[in-house]
Amino acid sequence: MDLRRCIYFCMVVLCSVPVFGSGTMTGIFDEKIKSLQVRLDGNDFASPVAVLGSADRIRVDFDRIAEDRDFLRYSLVHCNARWQPSGLVDSEFLDGFNEGTIEDYDFSRATTVHYVHYSLTIPNEQVSPRLSGNYLLKIYSEDNPDDVLLQCRFMLCEMTAPIEASVSSRTDIDYNEANQQVNFMVDLERAEVDDPFNDLLAVVGQNGRLDNEVAIGHPLRLQGRKAVFEHLPKLIFEAGNEYRRFEIVSEQYPGMGVDYIDYFDPYRHYMLYVDTPRAGEPYSYDQTQHGRFFIRRADSQDGDVDADYGIVHFALDMPEQPGTMIFIDGDLVQRRFGPESRMQYNAATGRYELSMLLKQGAYNYRYLAVPPGASRGYTGSIEGDNYQTVNEYDVKIYHRRRGERYDRLIGFTTTRSDL
Repeated sequence: MDLRRCIYFCMVVLCSVPVFGSGTMTGIFDEKIKSLQVRLDGNDFASPVAVLGSADRIRVDFDRIAEDRDFLRYSLVHCNARWQPSGLVDSEFLDGFNEGTIEDYDFSRATTVHYVHYSLTIPNEQVSPRLSGNYLLKIYSEDNPDDVLLQCRFMLCEMTAPIEASVSSRTDIDYNEANQQVNFMVDLERAEVDDPFNDLLAVVGQNGRLDNEVAIGHPLRLQGRKAVFEHLPKLIFEAGNEYRRFEIVSEQYPGMGVDYIDYFDPYRHYMLYVDTPRAGEPYSYDQTQHGRFFIRRADSQDGDVDADYGIVHFALDMPEQPGTMIFIDGDLVQRRFGPESRMQYNAATGRYELSMLLKQGAYNYRYLAVPPGASRGYTGSIEGDNYQTVNEYDVKIYHRRRGERYDRLIGFTTTRSDL
């Protein structure tokens, strides 16, 4: 690993605010890698969770800024429920070999920024996991396997424990104000769980965020063969606000959220409208992608290779908050708190600012504040917390059987707060 990349890697890791397994968080460690997307193949709105043994596939797409193809390879690491390596040998969780070559690639066409687009699906003929649970995919150059360029998380689920989940603004701490509470029930009839109070781990996340993800070690009570998780303080989440949006799909015409477009060789620059805090303002519904982004170009049917790159300029007009770090949240920064997502205060303009190289498409983003000493981000001071906000909550149920050395993922569902 060269010195420049080593410094970049260390900054990403040290600035991140992890919940589970900081070393296994989805992330990019090479500045040339862009536009990483991890999702269920065929469903751009689904979390990267596939049903084990089904026709489901996890799809990974990304670009590398370059004119020539790099021979890239990949391998998998099986992780426990808290995203730490399980310690299993390859033959215990895989059929076949634990390494493959990324053979699906294409070159950008008629773009000012040249790149190679790579795509990969798991399972495939080269690599086929056979256990449920958490997986970390690592991608690296063929000639330097110790230098990981990027890594991403995905999950395989047995779906033997159906989950009934709901979200309410009538929480145990307030009523139709600033929070939302998740309640759910897990049917264990087919899951072969001997001791639900000690053998289960429930993990709940909001909008794909990692910093406010929570883990619960046992249910509140049992109702027959159903484990009930309700009225638990950990399951109360700040409601936040709808994600902000912008579209950069044209080189000539400013899209949604774009003030104007300029060109300074070698990049096109998209100047977004200056944002202001929304805390204290009345709630206003806006269609949301829950922090995701979608690649597309207005005059193309194949944005993967036709969409160009440009520098997007973010600006948040608010007084400096000494000691508090302001970050952009969304898939555009892999949900990480690091140098690539941290806003910097500009005393000359009185704004927090950040610029990043992004591919043409439609994007969601939101601002999070991390106060001094905090280990997670908060929406309240900038975006506001409105109980009506439409949020997505992923609920995952892990089970470790007696005598086994890994955590099975036996249940998964996504529920929305359509209040």
